[in-house]
Amino acid sequence: MRDVVFVPNRICFNQKQQVEASKMNQQTTGKYISHKRKAKNLTQEQLAERLGVSNKTISKWETGKCLPDYSVVKRLCEELEITVAELMDGEDMGKSSVRAYDEEQIMDLLKRTQELEKQKNLLYGILLIVMGIALQALSHTVGGSNVKDFFSGLLLGISIAEMLAGVYVVGKSLRQKA
Repeated sequence: MRDVVFVPNRICFNQKQQVEASKMNQQTTGKYISHKRKAKNLTQEQLAERLGVSNKTISKWETGKCLPDYSVVKRLCEELEITVAELMDGEDMGKSSVRAYDEEQIMDLLKRTQELEKQKNLLYGILLIVMGIALQALSHTVGGSNVKDFFSGLLLGISIAEMLAGVYVVGKSLRQKA
């Protein structure tokens, strides 16, 4: 059975297609932000100042490296005089076009998606810590000869590195929530 994933304007049947569609959508949205910003005769710095973000953030949006955080989407749309649906679609809405979703639904979906991304990173960090603890326990069961002592030390080193990586990922994830 195939997993079907909906990405705005595309339906994807596997993870590779989902990633490609997501990147394509980010690039389309980024080009649209750039186009609308230039149409309003704003520099990246001016738009960034109005939104309370850095000009590097604006650059990342416009190059398609990432999408705007849901917390600034409404202000961005107000500054560019566009709707949230137009921003997500990366194109102006025609006079006769009909949308099957409203702005509140889109904002809710954006918020939930970004929260799930943060939770995923937190789980990765916890998994790294647990795996590090398991490797550390395994390293204590190996030993007795020079070769076994070498592998014991190697496992211990890997477990410590894995736990430190896990603590870093968890810390980074928790800082983003704050």
